Amino acid sequence: MEVYQVSSTNLIQLSGKAFVLGDHINTDLHCSSKYLPGKDALYVSKIAFEQASPGFANRVHELGGGILVAGENFGINSSREQATHILLLMNIRVILAKSFGRQFFRNAINNGIAVLECDTSQILEGEDLAIDFYAGTVVSSSGLRLQAKPLPPEIMKIVELGGLIPFLQKHPDWSFPA
Repeated sequence: MEVYQVSSTNLIQLSGKAFVLGDHINTDLHCSSKYLPGKDALYVSKIAFEQASPGFANRVHELGGGILVAGENFGINSSREQATHILLLMNIRVILAKSFGRQFFRNAINNGIAVLECDTSQILEGEDLAIDFYAGTVVSSSGLRLQAKPLPPEIMKIVELGGLIPFLQKHPDWSFPA
């Protein structure tokens, strides 16, 4: 996965492989509560999404991370913050989905994961994707061009700095740099 500056105004683009899941992937499919007591997050990251897509975590780990692509209602159910920690351990810094559970959406941003909503139905597993976060564009290696709903610049600043806590450490007065 590559992250790079595209201009001096902090417009960030990212490229990486697509790892595709379906609709209604809840946080229990993601990081099952049956594994959380007594297991560390690294262990859970190696079996994440196993019920939804056997071998998914292995595929992600083998390539060193990528872009998670899902359908409707990704991250629904609980507000389990471990779900985002496990994604970070899998080196997933971006999630594209048709829609998100609201609690997961906020937890992802607060932990430095960019979450963009768009029609993901035509994105194929293993495709290379290039994303321009501020423009909200997603381009695949097969030539597919999608328009995502871009995150507001203030939210992207939080994501760029690695989440809400790093943002507040740098900007304790909640000032958003221009």
